[in-house]
Amino acid sequence: MLRDTMGRSPLGRLRTTGAAACAVLLSVTVLAGCNRGSDSASDGGKVGVDLPRSDTDFWNSYQQYIQKDIKGGAVSALPLTNSQNDIGKLASNVQALTDQGAKAIVMAPQDTGAVAQTLQTLSDKKIPVVSVDTRPDKGKVYMVVRADNVAYGTKACMFLGQQLKGKGKVAEFEGDLSSINGRDRSQAFKSCMTKNFPAVKVIELATNWEGNVASSKLQSTLAANPDLNGLYMQAGGVFLAPTLALLQQKHLLKPAGTKGHITIISNDGIPQEFDAIRKGQIDATISQPADLYAKYALQYAKEAVEGKKQKVGPTDHDSKIVKIPNGYEDQLPAPLVTKKNVDDPKLWANQLDKK
Repeated sequence: MLRDTMGRSPLGRLRTTGAAACAVLLSVTVLAGCNRGSDSASDGGKVGVDLPRSDTDFWNSYQQYIQKDIKGGAVSALPLTNSQNDIGKLASNVQALTDQGAKAIVMAPQDTGAVAQTLQTLSDKKIPVVSVDTRPDKGKVYMVVRADNVAYGTKACMFLGQQLKGKGKVAEFEGDLSSINGRDRSQAFKSCMTKNFPAVKVIELATNWEGNVASSKLQSTLAANPDLNGLYMQAGGVFLAPTLALLQQKHLLKPAGTKGHITIISNDGIPQEFDAIRKGQIDATISQPADLYAKYALQYAKEAVEGKKQKVGPTDHDSKIVKIPNGYEDQLPAPLVTKKNVDDPKLWANQLDKK
């Protein structure tokens, strides 16, 4: 543009210089505008998304929603990575995404303590982070998109306690206690049981979110406690299949409402849990909103790239944003699902075949 202006100008040096200055100013303005566009998630400001694992139905559903929303234009994203529940691989994936020019990162760290160094590195590079489902113990985050996991444990406790009429023995598959989710659910469940149903004995089984570990420990627990009449599974996507297989093998998979039925409540809200509720194999689950996790994780990543400041308070999607020590958290609703509402079309697990 500058050469064209100078080439066409037949006037003296003063006017030529003035024209050149205007041209340079115009060029800088246009370039600045382009740069602003490239910093937006919808126009060249790429978002990096790391998936946490692919060995559970819940996270596979989340991946499907992420892919659908990206395809629909929610953000401009780099190719997805998957850290496979390995904190070292997560750090490596994040490094690769930032090397490719990611302006924001969406992740779901399963070890919420060990991710601190990765978050510090991203903070030093001024790359905002959206954490899905888990709240990092330390390290700056732009937003955590997560349901209230304390409510998970409390809802599970209240459901089981009421179903068992305040008496009996309950086994609890605890998630990884290095994860904020495992801790929140476990502590809330124990606190609620102690306060509201002191006559219910809770048998805590550490599982590290591993289905084979849960199944093995449940087998031992059943041998020592043949009168076990309740079970809380903190993650149906991991625990449902091996648990049902074991109970079937032991001839303990009796329909809800019949003598000898073990009352079971789960967390996740995957289609397989809904089918088990319909068959009377389990009694309830708490639906983690996989669709909303994906939708709002990408929305907040886009807003982070655009430099939007967040604030506490209710949202337009029936949740609330709260301030946490290292950022903000959008606490999404997670409904209790029983036989009464398992066919509700609004539940995400009933929408999967309509995607």
